[in-house]
Amino acid sequence: MYFHYLIGAGNMKRIFTFVLTMAMALCLAACAVPTGGGSSRRNGLGNAFSAVVDITLDRLEAEGEIKRYGEGVWEIEFSQPNTLSGVKLEFSEGNVLASYKGLSFSVPQSAVPVKAMMLNLIKAVEDNAKLAELSGEESDGMLKISGSLDGGDYTLTVDKDGLLSGFEMPNNKLTMKFSEMKTAEITIEQSASETSAETATEAVSTTTTTANVQ
Repeated sequence: MYFHYLIGAGNMKRIFTFVLTMAMALCLAACAVPTGGGSSRRNGLGNAFSAVVDITLDRLEAEGEIKRYGEGVWEIEFSQPNTLSGVKLEFSEGNVLASYKGLSFSVPQSAVPVKAMMLNLIKAVEDNAKLAELSGEESDGMLKISGSLDGGDYTLTVDKDGLLSGFEMPNNKLTMKFSEMKTAEITIEQSASETSAETATEAVSTTTTTANVQ
């Protein structure tokens, strides 16, 4: 009572109001502290897709078409460089098959480094495809997701729809860039049918050429 008498009722009210205002200001300031640029978006990594891929692996420059049919089932067909042009690598259930215009053979030496990096890409994508949503750092409209594999650290980049846009493993001097992304349903049967059609067309062309020569 003596303390209250010295301060005065009016002053007491002003002090209480001041303390309450400061507490609210501190609370709002704490809530406004940025969280380091972290963000999240929908997960589109589980979609079947086809895309053009540009690969830089140390001194190797390669291009090709890459497809994901479903969980763990992928393929890549190279168009560049000449040592890999036309070579197709198929990945399924941990197995890797190589072929050229429908003829199967062991993975060529020139494709061994890319095969290893493809396995890293597949592992990174499939692990993240199981998540409800993707979380990472925003950068120029893209979301960069960091992770680690037995082969080293990686950064997976997805676009605004959560679709694959890039893959990097700095320690392995690997960069993959994906473009012309199409998420229409793709099946292994369709791919096999397309290959058969191409082979048949080549066979007809060869037969016609032979007949003309005779």
